Amino acid sequence: CSPPVNFLQELPSYRSIARRRTTVLSRDKQSGTLLKPANSYSSPLKGGIAANLSSQSIREYALNISEKRRLRDIQETQMKYLSEWDQWKRYSSKSWKRFLEKAREMTTHLELWREDIRSIEGKFGTGIQSYFSFLRFLVLLNLIIFLIIFMLVLLPVLLTKYKITNSSFVLIPFKDTDIQCTVYPVSSSGLIYFYSYIIDLLSGTGFLEETSLFYGHYSIDGMKFQNFTYDLPLAYLLSTIAYLALSLLWIVKRSVEGFKINLIRSEEHFQSYCNKIFAGWDFCITNRSMADLKHSSLRYELRADLEEERIRQKIAERTSEETIRIYSLRLFLNCIVLAVLGACFYAIYVATVFSQEHMKKEIDKMVFGENLLILYLPSIVITLANFITPIIFAKIIHYEDYSPGFEIRLTILRCVFMRLATICVLVFTLGSKITSCDDDTCDLCGYNQKLYPCWETQVGQEMYKLMIFDFIIILAVTLFVDFPRKLLVTYCSSWKLIQCWGQQEFAIPDNVLGIVYGQTICWIGAFFSPLLPAIATLKFIIIFYVKEWSLLYTCRPSPRQFRASNSNFFFLLVLLIGLCLAIIPLTISMSSIPSSKACGPFTNFNTTWEVIPKTVSTFPSSLQSFIHGVTSEAFAVPFFMIICLIMFYFIALAGAHKRVVIQLREQLSLESRDKRYLIQKLTEAQRDTRN
Repeated sequence: CSPPVNFLQELPSYRSIARRRTTVLSRDKQSGTLLKPANSYSSPLKGGIAANLSSQSIREYALNISEKRRLRDIQETQMKYLSEWDQWKRYSSKSWKRFLEKAREMTTHLELWREDIRSIEGKFGTGIQSYFSFLRFLVLLNLIIFLIIFMLVLLPVLLTKYKITNSSFVLIPFKDTDIQCTVYPVSSSGLIYFYSYIIDLLSGTGFLEETSLFYGHYSIDGMKFQNFTYDLPLAYLLSTIAYLALSLLWIVKRSVEGFKINLIRSEEHFQSYCNKIFAGWDFCITNRSMADLKHSSLRYELRADLEEERIRQKIAERTSEETIRIYSLRLFLNCIVLAVLGACFYAIYVATVFSQEHMKKEIDKMVFGENLLILYLPSIVITLANFITPIIFAKIIHYEDYSPGFEIRLTILRCVFMRLATICVLVFTLGSKITSCDDDTCDLCGYNQKLYPCWETQVGQEMYKLMIFDFIIILAVTLFVDFPRKLLVTYCSSWKLIQCWGQQEFAIPDNVLGIVYGQTICWIGAFFSPLLPAIATLKFIIIFYVKEWSLLYTCRPSPRQFRASNSNFFFLLVLLIGLCLAIIPLTISMSSIPSSKACGPFTNFNTTWEVIPKTVSTFPSSLQSFIHGVTSEAFAVPFFMIICLIMFYFIALAGAHKRVVIQLREQLSLESRDKRYLIQKLTEAQRDTRN
């Protein structure tokens, strides 16, 4: 018996375990994660499978067909010894699982644009397909946001307005409000030019200002039904909180899977090479040109990985003088980036101030083009900034000596910050104009009532104009730039200038930033313009068909492709940044800026948020005490400490899991070394036998 034991002790895995036991035995005893041979896991695994047959389906186990058949026989044998009640529970559980599977299969056939997205996936791969799936997600998100606002705000108003139910409006009683603050001039109904309706439709003024599209239309305190009174101000605020919370939870839920996959792929560079070489092909591709494009994309990724490895080696060999020089250059270039951003923000500020000061002129004193230019001046400046800054950032990044992958990520991050920060600059500029004035109106009303009698409606009009102008730009670029460019490339390809220009690329990051920009506008503007999510839904539906047509007929896919998992996580991360930036101005406007006294449901409140304390004051005294106790510092401090302890526990648990994963990877490596060692010994034994 001694020779086999000695032979097993020569295995690399046995030597490694013996060496580890002598050095870190105490740590292994504490964690309880000692490495075991591969065969030691087989019997507990089979025992666990046999024990869990009642709770899990056999198809969920990674076993071959013969093993699954054997387990099914065991399961049928176990059923004979169960009571009738247990047998009924098991059969009902199976029937319920089968029903859920059939229901999921049915719902897949009801998915919006299912065939279109599958066709795009088959022709252009999963990277571009993930963009259109993301666009479908935004359509569904905006539709649900609109339904929330419609059910809580618009539906009760419509039911009362058109006498569908036995209810009546409860008008807002004006309490201790100066008459000067309640003046809301209605647009004049004199001579109307032919283009006035076009300007009203594009800017949200005129006849649109008095509709349910904007905040000022809901100047009522509630609706009185037979048995209760519907509190419209509370419902209006709760609808805003509800759609923001829904958006946050839905985005986080969808981004968890992509984050896990990205975290696993970023662990080891060798694993990245293996994934690209052995699992990098997209088997959804059926088009020959897309197959060639995928080949070039894989070659590009491998070259980029090798370039990153070369840069890491170059960084390791860099001297202190070279390090000081490159960091000084990067500091200087980042100062230039900040200067470009500052110049863009200042231009938006000046354009917004100029537009707000001159848009109050009578419409007959301006020509059509001048009036439209004044109205859309902030939108035009924002669009120009979003077009020019990515070009500048792409030129600057080449001199910063980063790896190719980090160059892409940093450029995209700068463009994301630029696109989304421009909206915040516009909103904060409007906020500064609303709360500042030359006379004593601000002391009387709390805001500039002379220029902004209903400032919420005017902020909603600015968001409406941004939404419409962004939609017009997307259509104009596709129809009047991409399509003629495609015709020139197709029929005038012999010209050298056309050859250098080339066909327009369907760049996924740029298109994603565009729709995230539009979604951020929708999140901010939905409070000031309750029907803006419906407009965003219609806009994204049209964009889907326009982008699909552009992809099929006018553009070519970018040679720098994205994996579907990486793309989904990147899209949702950018969308989450946009949501966070949208929450900031909304929170400030609801909690700090005084509500308009001339329009809207919050005319009797100093701020929008004051409706919450007023509602709480109507609760029973015991419930009030409970709410005040939960929101007090005495509860907040222990709650924060408990949250910190839970967070530390999960951090420690994640560290333990990470150590287990490292040990399992080492075990896989040792098993491969054992196999090589055994093959070597077997070859030597065969050679000795042959000799």
